[in-house]
Amino acid sequence: MIGLFHNENHVVEVVDLSSKNAIDIPSDKPTKVLFQLAENFPDRVLIWCHIEQKENLNIDAFQDVFTLKNMMLSYGKSQYLPKAIGFVEDSPFLKVNKNVKYPTWLMSSEVGVIHTTQVLKFKSIIKLDAPFSYALNSMAKLGMSNGLFCYSEPKLLLNLGLVKERKKASKTMLFKFVKQHYKWVWSFFLMFNITFFNKQFPLYSFFKSLFVSQLKGSIKIDLEVLKSNSVSASSIDVIIPTLGRKTYLLDFLNDLKRQSILPKKVIIIEQNPDENSASELDYLSNQNWPFIICHKFIHKTGACNARNLALKEVVSDYVFFADDDIRIQPNFTDLALKKMQAANIKAVTFSCLRTNDKKQNFNEKQWSTFGSGCSMVKSTALKELYFKMVYEFNFGEDADYGMQLRNNGVDVIYFPEPEIVHLKAPIGGFRKKHINIWTKQGYSPKPSPTIMYYKLQHNTLQQLLGYKLVLFLKYYKSQSLKNPLTYFKTFKKQWRESVLWANKLNQIKQ
Repeated sequence: MIGLFHNENHVVEVVDLSSKNAIDIPSDKPTKVLFQLAENFPDRVLIWCHIEQKENLNIDAFQDVFTLKNMMLSYGKSQYLPKAIGFVEDSPFLKVNKNVKYPTWLMSSEVGVIHTTQVLKFKSIIKLDAPFSYALNSMAKLGMSNGLFCYSEPKLLLNLGLVKERKKASKTMLFKFVKQHYKWVWSFFLMFNITFFNKQFPLYSFFKSLFVSQLKGSIKIDLEVLKSNSVSASSIDVIIPTLGRKTYLLDFLNDLKRQSILPKKVIIIEQNPDENSASELDYLSNQNWPFIICHKFIHKTGACNARNLALKEVVSDYVFFADDDIRIQPNFTDLALKKMQAANIKAVTFSCLRTNDKKQNFNEKQWSTFGSGCSMVKSTALKELYFKMVYEFNFGEDADYGMQLRNNGVDVIYFPEPEIVHLKAPIGGFRKKHINIWTKQGYSPKPSPTIMYYKLQHNTLQQLLGYKLVLFLKYYKSQSLKNPLTYFKTFKKQWRESVLWANKLNQIKQ
């Protein structure tokens, strides 16, 4: 490992941490030195660290937490970019849980680590005279969508209490960053949000950014293991909620029957709201299956409840969250387990497309949501997690479950392979129309209170306000009120109603 020690503006020293020998570099600019070291040592682990944290480095932990070549870790008390960045990005990567390893492209110059092979991939994109913190955030932002796994990792330091607040980017640098890393329209959107919500008028920063070009360049980042983990024999349980899809479920069970690594247990939660009904899944008992069938027939509908019941029956090392209308190849479980174990990945969402859908993501990357019908998770990561009943018969349970994982230190990774085919059965969706309590009482909140509930839980204030403006503009086109002033007043009322009901949801549904 190589250590680059700096005071933010200048390099103080560069040391080979293995031999303890100093390394001479003909520059003192941290960004330039970062790339020079990558060129001179093209296959090494490179640590950067503020000189004040040198004795606070947790060197022994680096080998345990830095396990992939396509990984970038850092830790800091505060983020370099102002919180206003949330006005232009609606992702789970901004509200960072500092207590766990949390996925984020918000990098800190306080301490961090990256492999030099990854640094070189940004050589033609990042300017060598860029401020160090700016360059680190730029690399992470560009890299994350292309397969660079970026995290805030508190284990990099021995004593987090010694971490200090550092200088933040100016508004000029913020606007420059947005112009370089987002579509041009977001610069205008940022300006409007800061003006409207913050009551500030950064005209100089905004106009200066208009002359900045978007960063361009081809970056290909593959999943590469630094130290391969042993691939051991592991067991899998499959959980499947189902309602009225007898034939589709049978097809999927036959797919599971043909797997080279068979599930240990398949947990089926069959739902039918008719109290006098009987199970239609006769083949569960009159056919032979090479795995344990745990079948529960209930008269309460709802995917959240069904999955929670299924999770209580899990006994294996891994859980395959499956829909009842998907198809998989015979090597699916084998390939999935090998990839997860080799890279020590605990939660994945697989490519799950319909037959005629065009695949757009071809490399492993950090995923912004979670697929409750197309994912596999290590069982130890699921302790005390559940699908919140607040989302039952609405939307958001998938995304919320993913956030529970992330806040427990478990990232969700997208796997392009092995693939899942989603048949989208005609009787899919919500089988029985559910009328929410706010609708019954004559309210028309905007957005849906469950969406508001999710955003209040998992978004920053700036993300929430940015979403509010986007929704305001989009909804105007589809509603009947064309008088802008009347629409504005109506929208404000609907937004307040949504916040009100979002705050009530926990008490309404337990």
